[in-house]
Amino acid sequence: MFVTVPVPELRTERLLLRGWRAGDREPFATLNADPVVMEHFPAPLSRVESDAFVARIEECWATRGLGLWAVEVTAPPGESDTFIGYVGLWPGDVAGPGLVEVGWRLAHRVWGRGYAPEAATAALDFAFSVLGLPEVVSFTVPQNERSRRVMAKIGLRHDPSRDFDHPRIDPTADPHLVRHVLYRIGAPGRT
Repeated sequence: MFVTVPVPELRTERLLLRGWRAGDREPFATLNADPVVMEHFPAPLSRVESDAFVARIEECWATRGLGLWAVEVTAPPGESDTFIGYVGLWPGDVAGPGLVEVGWRLAHRVWGRGYAPEAATAALDFAFSVLGLPEVVSFTVPQNERSRRVMAKIGLRHDPSRDFDHPRIDPTADPHLVRHVLYRIGAPGRT
């Protein structure tokens, strides 16, 4: 059963960041099964795993007041898309206690259009102006140049002193995915 949780909507010039709908589950499962999208993860997700992730997203919104927004394209006219992936704020505890991560996962067909930085900037604004967070981080494997470019574009800076080995990655199965680089940004007026 799909239970919706009230999620604040954010609008950008071309995007709507909104709560999840039952109809998002199928395209999200397709996105999570795409080996190109999941290149820097241990494996693509099954439909069951993808649906379980949506349930965790809903639970995060309900219990923490933050989470990952479903993203849809609203402009330009004629190019709207009901669902292209997610962007949002997620507990970053794997990188340090109490950290909040800004992250994204978009369908490969929409890469290169600037949607990730556009939506992530809105998520950062929410993190600082609504949630009052002092800092937001983002992290990925060093070889994920696309995500690292988005991080830099939205104002996060690499902090090599906080790079870490991901505790949930099996070093024998996926040694190339263990090490993560951490980028950070402080709230406006902070470093």
